[in-house]
Amino acid sequence: MSVEIPEMPMSRQRLLDPPLEYDQLRERQPITRVRFPSGRIGWLVTRFEEGSQVFADPRMSARRPRHDVPPEDGDDHDSDDTGEAIDPTFVMMDEPDHGAYRRLLSGTFTPKSIQKNLQPYIDRIVTEHLDAIERADKPVDLIEQLALPIPCLVICEILGVPYGDRDQFHHATETMMDVSKSRTERDSGGRWLQQYISGLVAQKRTEPDSTGLLAELIRKSNEEGSILSDKDLVSIGVLLLFAGHDTTMAMIGLSTLTLLTHPQQRKEIVEQPEKIGPAVEELLRYLTIVQFGLGRTAKDDLEIGGQHITKGELVVVAMPAANRDPRAFEDPDVPDFDRTLTRHLAFGYGVHQCLGQNVARAELKTILPQLFRRFPDIRLATPLNEVEMDTYGTNYGVRKLLATW
Repeated sequence: MSVEIPEMPMSRQRLLDPPLEYDQLRERQPITRVRFPSGRIGWLVTRFEEGSQVFADPRMSARRPRHDVPPEDGDDHDSDDTGEAIDPTFVMMDEPDHGAYRRLLSGTFTPKSIQKNLQPYIDRIVTEHLDAIERADKPVDLIEQLALPIPCLVICEILGVPYGDRDQFHHATETMMDVSKSRTERDSGGRWLQQYISGLVAQKRTEPDSTGLLAELIRKSNEEGSILSDKDLVSIGVLLLFAGHDTTMAMIGLSTLTLLTHPQQRKEIVEQPEKIGPAVEELLRYLTIVQFGLGRTAKDDLEIGGQHITKGELVVVAMPAANRDPRAFEDPDVPDFDRTLTRHLAFGYGVHQCLGQNVARAELKTILPQLFRRFPDIRLATPLNEVEMDTYGTNYGVRKLLATW
């Protein structure tokens, strides 16, 4: 008798909470076989400790198939193909290759480097955008006026990308990450980004004094013994460009919506500036924008949390579920800015933990307190149930956030 395999939970019953089915799975079947949106069958992990083990175990490979996209005609679910038009970068490599590439970038993203080289720029552009919001007609769309442009400007500054091109690369990113679109449509976004970065690399090679991380990587690629090829430069540039603005945009939008609807927490970050660091960590845990989890492939037979995993099987950590695990976090469904967090899984865990996490933190810690100090009476201009959410993107976020004061 065959056992029916359930679909991965996807529908959200409450705006700021993960699917409620995660609660049941976490208690009854924390590692369970599901059918993912791609049609592939694999294991879904919903607890914090077991999720951490998946990310930390070297027997789990970062080279994995896409699990979050709908199947296409002719798809081979047994293939290890990533299912995208862009080439895999170091984020889908295992050690030692992953570490070799990551070390080329990590210096740019340390807290010290960001504080010294990037924070003054973030301070300036946040002030400029809040000035513009103050002058604008109400209601104001805080996504269009704040959550989208700030991360775009920041990643453009880091990479040395012309900000004037932001509308085009944002559209390409949206297309590439929208799982409701066909493979052909998603691929068109990926190809545009590749062509765009390829053109920038070629241009910067002719400009010895060019600035930004992309120019720095080009110079490193010219050094004797460098592992960086032109293909690597393009892949890394594409990764940083789309990941550097889309993820942070989603997090800024969701955090702003949360504070607009949680007056006590909002009051705390305005009246107690020292709380902004813990508040940002708690918002990262509470909101966890990675909508469909993050996958790994078993390189060997192994056991996680008492469950046998067979070599080659796909294992996905439902990070929004793991970050609401009551075994790890007391009263996890409440954003508590007094919570003492040792760690969370919003940025993953282990050697593949998100490279740009400190940039995201810097933007959130700057934008959120300044927004609510500058506009103490700011409020939603629409009923909460009319706020337009992004339920199709790889990252969960807010499409439009109308506010007034």
